[in-house]
Amino acid sequence: MPETTQFSNPGGENNQDTALKANFVLQNRYKIMGVLGGGGMGTVYQARDLNFTDVRRLVAIKEMHTLATDGALRASMLKTFRREANILAALSHPAIVKIYDYFDLNDRAYLVMEYVNGSDLELLIGKTKELPNEKILEWAIDLCDVLDYLHSQKPDPIVFRDMKPSNVMVDSLGKVRLIDFGIAKTFVSGVKHTMIGTEGYSAPEQYKGDVTPQSDIYSLGATLHHILTRKDPRLEPPFSFHERPIPDYNQTVNPALVMIIEKALSFKVEDRYRSCSEMKQALEALRYRALNIAVPAAASPSSSSAVAHTSGAVAKQPNGSTEYFDDQVVSTGEIQPRWTFKTEDEIRCNPTAIKDMVFVGSYDSNIWALNLETGALVWKYATKAGIASSPVVDETNRMVMFGSEDANFYALDYRSGRMNWIHNTKDRVRSTARIEHGHVFFGSDDGKVYALGAANGRVLWSYDTTAPVRGRPFVTNELVIVGSETGEVLALSLSGARKWSYRTKRGVISSPYVDTKEGICYVGSTDGYMYAIDVTNGYNSWRFRTNGPIISSPVEAKGLLYFASADGYVYAINSQSSREKWKFQTEKPMVSSPVVYRDSVYIGGTDQYFYCLNADTGKERWKFKTNGSITSMACIANDVILVGSMDHILYALPLVG
Repeated sequence: MPETTQFSNPGGENNQDTALKANFVLQNRYKIMGVLGGGGMGTVYQARDLNFTDVRRLVAIKEMHTLATDGALRASMLKTFRREANILAALSHPAIVKIYDYFDLNDRAYLVMEYVNGSDLELLIGKTKELPNEKILEWAIDLCDVLDYLHSQKPDPIVFRDMKPSNVMVDSLGKVRLIDFGIAKTFVSGVKHTMIGTEGYSAPEQYKGDVTPQSDIYSLGATLHHILTRKDPRLEPPFSFHERPIPDYNQTVNPALVMIIEKALSFKVEDRYRSCSEMKQALEALRYRALNIAVPAAASPSSSSAVAHTSGAVAKQPNGSTEYFDDQVVSTGEIQPRWTFKTEDEIRCNPTAIKDMVFVGSYDSNIWALNLETGALVWKYATKAGIASSPVVDETNRMVMFGSEDANFYALDYRSGRMNWIHNTKDRVRSTARIEHGHVFFGSDDGKVYALGAANGRVLWSYDTTAPVRGRPFVTNELVIVGSETGEVLALSLSGARKWSYRTKRGVISSPYVDTKEGICYVGSTDGYMYAIDVTNGYNSWRFRTNGPIISSPVEAKGLLYFASADGYVYAINSQSSREKWKFQTEKPMVSSPVVYRDSVYIGGTDQYFYCLNADTGKERWKFKTNGSITSMACIANDVILVGSMDHILYALPLVG
């Protein structure tokens, strides 16, 4: 394979004269591979870091040309470049590139950064006819998160000032990264700034030199409008987005998303969202109401029983930090965690525990193993993409198993984190596995249900449902029952032969639960119904209607079926007759699954609260506030409630009923 790769040279012929040549070595360390991009003030190169001799570590090097003859202008350019270096060096966020080095050489300044393998959004818009609305919504949420991070800096917020498609990279895993902090600036209230930004994307007040964090909200709205309509605002009159309504150019966009973008694009600052955090909450609420959302795929139960068991399953943690609290309840009477562990990205899957260990996956691509008693990190294992599939434990073979967005299903030694085997599917694995009869059963976004030997990963069979399988299969002594995005609930024999199917009106993400005594399978659908299906023949016994999609997976205890709906309610209904016993209202859509333990129901909400409810009456006993939506199911082990949140944190709460 050639060591030098051909790259574009956007700077033109003049740039060729001054650009560093391929194979040139900077600082006796960075070997130039080619040009990634550039403009009037400089060039960005791809280079190899020669300090890493055993691996091919690539970096991006941003070079600033200081060719101006005017001394004051050169000093100003260098000052701007150093400011970018200083801003980046002080920041730490998954959507902001890391800075490795900064130096001056021969009238030029260099910034060595993390290399992002991907394309900027402007290039993607040019290369594609359309981008998936689900992915655009995910990017919008992530961009709100990183802008909120910048705006929350102390002592003064950092305003990015130049949000536009060309300054947003999409990496090889589909995650967005902010690039080019050249004009980012700390915000001081009441201080005027030079009009700087990009015409068409800049907020009205930026033209007057008035810039605030809400200016970035306007620019984000302009960026999203451009992506969805393919209408470049630089080619249109300023502030004329209202003349180009999104539905006129793209009728597939959810009207609620249109309203969010229109609010962000309000001409007056006071009519926009007050913060990126507020805008992010509006986008997240829309994500959970959508029928094809990705997050709820992780909301399948982590145990085969309706009632939580203390043996539990395994959960993991990042290189982050563990905070341990001696007291469970402070003097105010509020629930306090025994410990918390912060990962590097959202926790979308269920934690699980066994013996003295906890396992949890994170969208930072890691599976984390922690000490159940203290929350201390035991080990972590990095996959190549985010993890939405919940880990499960095979006690017989001493393994923890899970899927990843990198399309692989992993089996690791649960004590050491060493890989025992891996199986590659053709698409993302968001389904949580079920281990029964010496085999592991799971689904993939490639549409298949897989049955593998648990000990060695050997394929027993696979069954093609023709659509993504994101729920957790339920396995009896005779059947494997699972739902798919086609809306079908399928029953397969243990040898993979189709026995029966029942079709709901829309996709099934909810994981089925089977009452083996009664021979009834319970499963929710995004058509808003909870179904009871006869396991022997696939006939519908009853269905119960809610006012929103059901992503939540049901559990049954003492004749009651518990589940949640995106209409914001937690339900308890009679499992035989479907008669409603009670319902509990939360403030936002519910997509997580309940755990029933003793006489309490435990469930998290997208309103950031974790609730404890009386299982018989539905009355709230207590609630605990996190700093992010809770989309996964809790795990109870050794008198501890393990709860993962989209705020990146795994909480260990005392088991208080």
